Amino acid sequence: MNAQKRKEIFARLKAANPKPTTELVYDTPFQLLIAVLLSAQATDKSVNLATARFFPEHGTAQGLLDMGLEGLTQAIRTIGLYKTKAKHAIQTCEILLREHGGEVPQDRAALEALPGVGRKTANVVLNTAFGQPTIAVDTHIFRVANRTRLATGKTVLEVERKLEKTIPKEYLLDAHHWLILHGRYICVARKPKCPQCGIADLCEYPDKTRA
Repeated sequence: MNAQKRKEIFARLKAANPKPTTELVYDTPFQLLIAVLLSAQATDKSVNLATARFFPEHGTAQGLLDMGLEGLTQAIRTIGLYKTKAKHAIQTCEILLREHGGEVPQDRAALEALPGVGRKTANVVLNTAFGQPTIAVDTHIFRVANRTRLATGKTVLEVERKLEKTIPKEYLLDAHHWLILHGRYICVARKPKCPQCGIADLCEYPDKTRA
């Protein structure tokens, strides 16, 4: 895909949604970190329902520790893999309090050193909480990037690096959210909604669905 077409794609995505953001509900970088940690293999809606049970009174690292592992486990039991996620969240709180004064570090290496926090989660936090131009490639972004030919690759990391290299700088900060939302609601997995797509004429996917 050439640079002119790539720029027009993001110009249209921006025009349709000038200030995109995550659909996770949070008030602080810590709450975002916990929400993203819980969101693996779960919907944002299910995470928001769960965090609403404890964020208001226990929305800090110390607050989650005060809940304890059993309390947190019960609060998030409606989310997949909840036992492992609760364990990781409590361990993360302990490290944040011990090593970072209870605050979320703005450093990739420090974030990835937290239990249950991989590269994708770190990228979401760095981008959404701290305004760093990272791309957290999930299944939606991986699909959209390959289908449209914005950035083709066989691995998540390959697609991430290609996107960061080729997305016009003026769009890089918000590109993560535009691509996720596009994949979540338009360029869906089984039958992409090409007739409703605002960038269909720019997309290089050869098997577009018809009205």
